[in-house]
Amino acid sequence: MFLSELAPLVKELSQKPIAFMGGFVSGLLGLSLDQKPVSDWIKQYGDYQPPSSPPSPPSDFKSIQIE
Repeated sequence: MFLSELAPLVKELSQKPIAFMGGFVSGLLGLSLDQKPVSDWIKQYGDYQPPSSPPSPPSDFKSIQIE
């Protein structure tokens, strides 16, 4: 049971060890991933995908006013 919980971590570690360890260490040190040195490093070595804006509501979406 304990080994099955560690399987996703081992899989990520084996696929991209540098990016995984960088993220792990930054998490241990409490570094923000949005700050300049860390974000540049993640963009260079990891699969960085900037946050996307939320999708717009559908055209038939009706707003409700609450008073």
